[in-house]
Amino acid sequence: MKPADKIKIPAQIMPTLDPGFRKHTFDEVPVGYGEDSAILEAWRCLNCKNPPCVKDCPVNIDIPKVMALTAERRFVEALQVIRHDNSLPAVCGRVCPQESQCQKNCTMGKVNSPVSIGNIERFLADNFSNELPRPEIDSSSGKKIAIAGSGPGGLSCAYQSALYGHKVTVFEALHEPGGVLAYGIPAFRLPRKIVAEEIKILKQYGVEFRMNTIIGKTISVDEILDEFDALYIGTGAGVPFFPEIPGEDLPGVYSANEYLTRANLMHAGKLWSKTPISVGKTTIVVGGGNVAMDAARTALRLGSERVIVAYRRLEADMPVRREELVHAREEGIETMFLISPVEIVEGDNGRAKSTIFKKMRAENDPEGGRSRIFETDETVEIDSEVVIFATGTSPNPTLTSNCKELELNKKGCIVVNPATCATNIPRVYAGGDAVSGASTVILAMANGKTAANAINEMLKKPDGQR
Repeated sequence: MKPADKIKIPAQIMPTLDPGFRKHTFDEVPVGYGEDSAILEAWRCLNCKNPPCVKDCPVNIDIPKVMALTAERRFVEALQVIRHDNSLPAVCGRVCPQESQCQKNCTMGKVNSPVSIGNIERFLADNFSNELPRPEIDSSSGKKIAIAGSGPGGLSCAYQSALYGHKVTVFEALHEPGGVLAYGIPAFRLPRKIVAEEIKILKQYGVEFRMNTIIGKTISVDEILDEFDALYIGTGAGVPFFPEIPGEDLPGVYSANEYLTRANLMHAGKLWSKTPISVGKTTIVVGGGNVAMDAARTALRLGSERVIVAYRRLEADMPVRREELVHAREEGIETMFLISPVEIVEGDNGRAKSTIFKKMRAENDPEGGRSRIFETDETVEIDSEVVIFATGTSPNPTLTSNCKELELNKKGCIVVNPATCATNIPRVYAGGDAVSGASTVILAMANGKTAANAINEMLKKPDGQR
């Protein structure tokens, strides 16, 4: 098919559940492509000679090849191409910010909508994973790899290390594996069964999971290195930032991390759950990213009548994915801009009653950057029995504070060689949010794969040369 003909093919819209229905359920919002939609969308790919999509993919999937195979109905082969570089395609097809990565500079996007690479990835993973032949695993190396954290980076490192024939053990602080995939992302964006299936596959490859174990507390790094040949640290960034304002310690005030963990992993919205969660008539979520939108949409589903996302900057500055913002507004989530909280007011019952915001004003940056934000003297008070702060996180210091020789930067992030993810301690590697601060699933996975490759090369050397 000629490029001129491809341009005429309309972009295939992802169907979604009706907003009036879905805001009362945790069912996944996007329904998924059918076969015909996936094929038509794949036909839109121009098969560029120097594809920008591959360069902009953190794990460098051969996207044009995936599109060509999908267009020819060779779905299993297309999925194999993805799996060669991405061990979690069903996850990444749902939560990766394709619009700012592989789809950002799509050539088709210059004349039409970019090819929906993520939607096709999801279609292939959802429908053809069971038909994939099992990858060849190298013969047992006799080496043992420990992984701290079962989030996307840890799972990626575990998968690649298992393929190399190493015995892999993943240590997880919580009672279920999956890390941020399990506790941080609501089921309406990433169903639990998707994460569970990926964990099941890893177990089939011999990966062991040890739950309720915190490296740096339950077991030390030195003890790990005595038992294992290498350690990969993928403990994420789970320590929340609070603005340090009066009333932020009142009942009814949460970090988004705690709120989502209670709802996603501890089933706080269920009547039988022993983990309580406050449901206010009005819930305010402070922040402008994906986590803020996840918390807001979760609060709505748990029973809040009114949910407001409050952001101190302009809408154009919000880091949230556009589709998540659209979905939230379809469900009735309100947004307020240029306001910043200065106090949470206590009610007669000793709980949060309202939030006082200072109004901000914006000025254009003469150099063309983001608008500059300034405080004003005006304030506004909004009733809010629940307040959720989604204003950023930093790496958990439990492991690093118990391993004093591990080099950290000023933000408490682990310092690594970006080419290998090696730390300053021999046989210890790290990646994901523990290194970069809060980032994306696919970048954490890329770090996990890089570390697995580097660990494998390190283990080939004689002990004295490591």
